[in-house]
Amino acid sequence: MLSRIAARVVPFFGRLTVTADPGARLAPGSILVANHTSLADPALVLAALRGHLAVEPVLMAASGLWRIPVLGRALTREGYVPVHRGTARAAAALDGAAVALASGRHVMLYAEGRIPPRRDSAENPPEAFRTGLARLALATGAQVVPIGQAGARRITSGGRAKQLAGVLTAPVRRPGLHVHIGAP
Repeated sequence: MLSRIAARVVPFFGRLTVTADPGARLAPGSILVANHTSLADPALVLAALRGHLAVEPVLMAASGLWRIPVLGRALTREGYVPVHRGTARAAAALDGAAVALASGRHVMLYAEGRIPPRRDSAENPPEAFRTGLARLALATGAQVVPIGQAGARRITSGGRAKQLAGVLTAPVRRPGLHVHIGAP
């Protein structure tokens, strides 16, 4: 459901293009790892994956999202995996992801573990990855597919006022949004 919503909504906020490496393919139970730059990039990547490859992955996401009433129920219904960052429960998220991979579903995660801090709308290079990606890949043997995205910061970036202004003006500005799917 969330992938379908993203595929319909993202084009309203900007011009989405999707490219892929010649060897890009998604075997069942692949780990998809994307760079994380803004609150908008999960929707951007979900829309690209659904539109380009007809894929609706399970996302690993910050557990705080489950506290938002309607969103929390939708995330649970989609089988998304909450990550309790900075707690002893954080590693348990890998178990949930491994179950999804074993059932043939794709799992998408942000290996940086957070949005890098930046006040302006410029892109940041990816930060150092946390160990969860490597531990999940080693434990499951799943292939890792890199996904790069750019442009989401042109929709939401900076403080709350700037993020709201970005969301409200994006349909008029029509920023360029791009997702590239790499080879495993």
